[in-house]
Amino acid sequence: MNTTLVQNVRPLGGEPTDLLLRDGVVAEVGPGLSAEGAAVVDGTGLLALPGLVDLHTHLREPGREDAETVESGTRSAARGGYTSVFAMANTFPVADTAGVVEQVQRLGEEAGWADVRPVGAVTVGLAGRQLAELGAMADSRAGVRVFSDDGHCVSDAVLMRRALEYVKAFDGVIAQHAQEPRLTEDAQMNEGTVSAVLGLRGWPSVAEEAIIARDVLLADHVGSRLHVCHLSTKGSVEIVRWAKQRGVQVTAEVTPHHLLLTDELVRGYDPVYKVNPPLRTQADVEAVREGLADGTIDVVATDHAPHPVEAKDCEWSAAAMGMTGLETALSVVQHTMVDTGLIGWDTLAERMSHAPARIGRLAGHGQPLAVGSAANLVLVDPAARWTVVPEAMATAGRNSPFRGMELPGRVVATFLRGRPTVLDAELVQP
Repeated sequence: MNTTLVQNVRPLGGEPTDLLLRDGVVAEVGPGLSAEGAAVVDGTGLLALPGLVDLHTHLREPGREDAETVESGTRSAARGGYTSVFAMANTFPVADTAGVVEQVQRLGEEAGWADVRPVGAVTVGLAGRQLAELGAMADSRAGVRVFSDDGHCVSDAVLMRRALEYVKAFDGVIAQHAQEPRLTEDAQMNEGTVSAVLGLRGWPSVAEEAIIARDVLLADHVGSRLHVCHLSTKGSVEIVRWAKQRGVQVTAEVTPHHLLLTDELVRGYDPVYKVNPPLRTQADVEAVREGLADGTIDVVATDHAPHPVEAKDCEWSAAAMGMTGLETALSVVQHTMVDTGLIGWDTLAERMSHAPARIGRLAGHGQPLAVGSAANLVLVDPAARWTVVPEAMATAGRNSPFRGMELPGRVVATFLRGRPTVLDAELVQP
């Protein structure tokens, strides 16, 4: 029997109480609980949140094990308070068949640190010319419900329409990487004052906004679900807000780094700040924070993108795009959204657990900490402060833009179906 008693913890920052976790579920909630033989965790000063769910993770396996593996990526997820991650399809081979998505899910099960839900590619090989085996992936053991060519935009409007129509049959969602390709050819950073000064080719906001505007109209036309990946501009927030008011079935995500960092950091040419979509302006940062607070943006998703050292330790133009994020996400969101008073812990739980589980049609995660619910939860010390040291992280990637930064909040424990994957801020072998 697997029994843990968490004493004197504050669910969502509420009044202190006890949680009894038994056989994978929350068995009892209330003050003064006891259970003979139970492992006891002192939750004094800690918050209990539902286990976090990341709708946008790059685990790199199969094919790019030099950057990350399912094992190292999910260890990183557990350290960050995640109990489930959606693994993006841009692997080698691409996750565009039932065989590959089942392989990714199996690797996650064998690792045991977090539930892994594969994201299927929209098009064969992410090439944007032919729909992938969407139905076969949906019917596979992996039960795929989220499809994305992330890293590539489905720029062909007819193909995007067909994909939206196709996934309606099994309640799937198309998660679009919104990047108009012609407007972003050879783009190196956000288009604006800084790019002009540095002489780097710019990635204009309109390249993101034009695709989002087109896609919300397509989703409205066919009555299907659209999810906007890593939204980054003020104009994008306004388009999604308009679409939601119109009743379009659109959801959107923002990354932690777009909630905090701006393109001013690129002035030093440090490739750690090279990411797609690029870091934007302070006005954009303020807009995405506002959008996340008022619910226009539904989800915080990490876009965790580990790279080998050599892919980042080079000149700017040759560097790969992407940043790690699983182990810093909660702290960055606390820093930018909770400690600023923009949202409370209940809204954080909605944006980082409930909503991503709901969008991904993921059962057993993103549930309230109530009797009978799956015991997927994270304990957080909101008063802790820590300095980011990428070399101390569980991810194989060292490309964190938060290196050396002091952040608030610390994941103390993570439970996956009542079994600890992290205790006292250290990994616990499954």
